[in-house]
Amino acid sequence: DCERLTFFPKLNETHPIMEDHHSPVTPTPCSSAQDCPDIRIILQELHPQEEVKAKMGVVMVSGLTVTEGVLLFGKESLLLCEGFTLSPTGDVCCRKHHPSSVRDAFISTMLTKEPISGKCRRWLYDDIKEAFFMRFLLEDSAIEIFMKNGHSAFLVFLNRDHVSAYKRLCSVVSALKGRCVSEVIANARKTSVVEKAVLLKWQKGEISNFEYLMHLNTVAGRTYNDLMQYPVFPWILADYHSETLDLSNPATFRDLSKPMGAQTEKRRQMFMERYAEVEKSEAEGDLSAQCHYCTHYSSAIIVASFLVRIEPFSHTFQTLQGGFDIPERMFYNVKKEWESASRDNMGDVRELIPEFFYLPDFLLNSNNIHLGSMEDGTEISDFRRFSSFHRQALESDYVSSHLHLWIDLIFGYKQQGPAAVESMNTYHPYFYAQRDRQNPKDPIIRNIMLGYVSNFGQIPKQLFTKPHPPRSGSKKEAPPLSHPIPFFFKLDKLKTTAQPFKDSTHNATLSLELRRGPVGQIVCLEKEVVVLERNCLLLSPLLGCFFSWGFPDNSCAFGNHATGKIFAVFEGLSDWGETLCAASPNPTTVVTAGTSTVVCVWDITVEKDKVTCMRLRQLLYGHTDSVTCLAASEVHNLIVSGSRDLTCILWDMEDFSYITQLTGHTASISSLAINDLTGEIASCAGPLLYLWNMKGQLLSRSQASFGPLPHILCVGFTQHHEWDPRNVIVAGCADGIIRIWKTEYTRTQLPGPPEEPVSPASEPSRQEGWERHLVLCKELSRRQSASPRRYKNSPGVTALAISRSHATLVAGDAWGRVFTWTCE
Repeated sequence: DCERLTFFPKLNETHPIMEDHHSPVTPTPCSSAQDCPDIRIILQELHPQEEVKAKMGVVMVSGLTVTEGVLLFGKESLLLCEGFTLSPTGDVCCRKHHPSSVRDAFISTMLTKEPISGKCRRWLYDDIKEAFFMRFLLEDSAIEIFMKNGHSAFLVFLNRDHVSAYKRLCSVVSALKGRCVSEVIANARKTSVVEKAVLLKWQKGEISNFEYLMHLNTVAGRTYNDLMQYPVFPWILADYHSETLDLSNPATFRDLSKPMGAQTEKRRQMFMERYAEVEKSEAEGDLSAQCHYCTHYSSAIIVASFLVRIEPFSHTFQTLQGGFDIPERMFYNVKKEWESASRDNMGDVRELIPEFFYLPDFLLNSNNIHLGSMEDGTEISDFRRFSSFHRQALESDYVSSHLHLWIDLIFGYKQQGPAAVESMNTYHPYFYAQRDRQNPKDPIIRNIMLGYVSNFGQIPKQLFTKPHPPRSGSKKEAPPLSHPIPFFFKLDKLKTTAQPFKDSTHNATLSLELRRGPVGQIVCLEKEVVVLERNCLLLSPLLGCFFSWGFPDNSCAFGNHATGKIFAVFEGLSDWGETLCAASPNPTTVVTAGTSTVVCVWDITVEKDKVTCMRLRQLLYGHTDSVTCLAASEVHNLIVSGSRDLTCILWDMEDFSYITQLTGHTASISSLAINDLTGEIASCAGPLLYLWNMKGQLLSRSQASFGPLPHILCVGFTQHHEWDPRNVIVAGCADGIIRIWKTEYTRTQLPGPPEEPVSPASEPSRQEGWERHLVLCKELSRRQSASPRRYKNSPGVTALAISRSHATLVAGDAWGRVFTWTCE
């Protein structure tokens, strides 16, 4: 059963506490030494008025990297100092001048052996989104902190003061206020708080299966930061033979009511016999425990083997295995992995990881890592298109109506106890957190237990002690409200009206008054649709504040949209030439660019019709000609800038660094858009539309047809569900026509050997791949409902927006008019 796994650390050794042999016998706290460069790193992050309220020693976990550090609580921010330790007197010292404060022998062996330079990250309390109690090595001693920008930190507290740390966080972080008592009580009872509101949202279909599973994983202590507790997702497909899959056929799917060890009757009988053969043992250190499975459905090596084609997991896999495995035992075929985990291999009961449902990159060897070749010559490299369809399957009606049965096995009442035995769902006792086994007296036995856990995995926290309710909910609940049909589901039924439109889906009134110039931006809010003219940008929907530029003196202004009144003017923007474009990823940030070729990032603070701050935060250099358009996404921490030099540049909004260029455009870039759900980027140059991923790889490009084509002036994505293949890209063109593209995959022949071994009796076949294509599927023109003579010189479509219900497409033109398209 353990043939494919490597133990770390060695289980037959007792590990002493690590010592720093370079440390002096009586170390001097380097916090009092002015010449310590690492201490100066912390001092540089501390603001002049900052006051440290508390200091705590922690261990930071990220993948296989475990480093010692210090957590500092300031007045307005949290400082996470990596490569530091606390002396016995409470002084902050760097690890170069002071020995480790970690007294746990097993955790000491996990600390990184590489020299660590001091690092310090400063997080404002207002930027903290969430925090959860977590386990580390089955012990309740950790907290995971989540930031609004998507970052997170997994912190293990050395002196078991995670409860006091959580209480302090709840007292200073506005997002956590009011949660402290319930979370602390639940942590003391070794349970987790599952918000009923989230469960109800899932039952009503307001959040997806993927979102709900991620929520359960997080609350149950599963995290991307710890490979031993990586989020776990179910195998859902059982049919890997059919050319096309029918998602309405139950035979397509795995039996979600049974664990992987009971997917076939023969396999089920074998595990039952194993369970009956072993008598239950209460002796410490006895590996021959009564259970169905001695391995686990999630572990560090399982995660690394799935993600071996991308870094840092390629390096992680080699670290755990001492190099790559023989090709036949590497992950190279989803079908074969399913057969191994569900039928063939008694030591394999793996479930899946979230990446199978959203990250196609992990199935592609884009880094050209040499993984070897099979005996028949088949190279282990790329997979075919899979994750998009796999996500559709996860959100299918069948999985939605049966997913609660799998939740019972992993997070619910069938996780342990008599219900687990009856369901063929028991694992080795070491995988479970139990108080009577957390601190055995014999250090060797403790190392055996923790080594077993670090190799084979851990059972998540139990979230439910009763059967989980199904997706449909109880009969007492009101039936879900009918949702309007997204406009792109029935493109042939789209109609427009010449009269002012009232959106019946959310009673939002559209302003269709004639404006002074072309429409520049349309924003669909909860109860209204805001229309702004060219060179205007809505910053704060709640305050109705807009930012405007393009004045003769190259200044900029701030005003109130409801009144149209300008309340602040800023002349510092003129230092950067003529501003041609702007974007706002959030209400406190504005990105501007223009003839200077420099992209400027500004910090903005607006309070009650008053600008209290407009500070230049960062300059981004990279273009060689005027920057003509910008797009920004706070979800993906991404800025994209397009220029007359025919290039787009991707910038990381976290540290304002250059990522890559989007090259190959044949004209000046006229419009950009970022899909917040998928991260895909649309760029328009002349009449052509380009589709890219966040790594700068071209996914597809629209084909130029015969004859001249109008230039594209604006572009946007529909974002109904990220897995829905019916989503489209909408573009407004200079000829007044809205053009809609969909993406399609077509098979293509690739050079190389076939994916499956070829028998001597069969003829060799060429390897097949998939290509993505942009297909023009609809052209919307208002000329069909008006006199052709009137539209002889049609105004270009300059702005687009999609209602929150996706039922309405809103468009503005160069004459300042706004019109809508909806299904009949």
